[in-house]
Amino acid sequence: MLTLQCPYCGVWAEETELHAEGEAHLKRFGPGSSDDEFESYLFMRENPKGVHFERWRHSNGCGKFFHAARSTTTLEVFGTYSAQTLEPPQDIKDKISAKYPNWSWRDFS
Repeated sequence: MLTLQCPYCGVWAEETELHAEGEAHLKRFGPGSSDDEFESYLFMRENPKGVHFERWRHSNGCGKFFHAARSTTTLEVFGTYSAQTLEPPQDIKDKISAKYPNWSWRDFS
């Protein structure tokens, strides 16, 4: 079972206490966007084998949204961080780079 730590309240929670919200660090589109932009936002998502950045909500706790970095092949969690940040904290990037030497944040931004 996947266990994540909420970066806001500090509680370690199993995935049953959380709600997965999909891919993190997406540009959201609102009124006035083109049909192509909106279609891309809705349907053209990454589904990588390896490192993935996800958006989660601590639904049975503080209720706040946060991001998690994890491996989709091993379920190894590299860390969680505030959903308000534009990119992962350096310590999480360092953990990922130690495990995957060829990994680069530029590939995801």
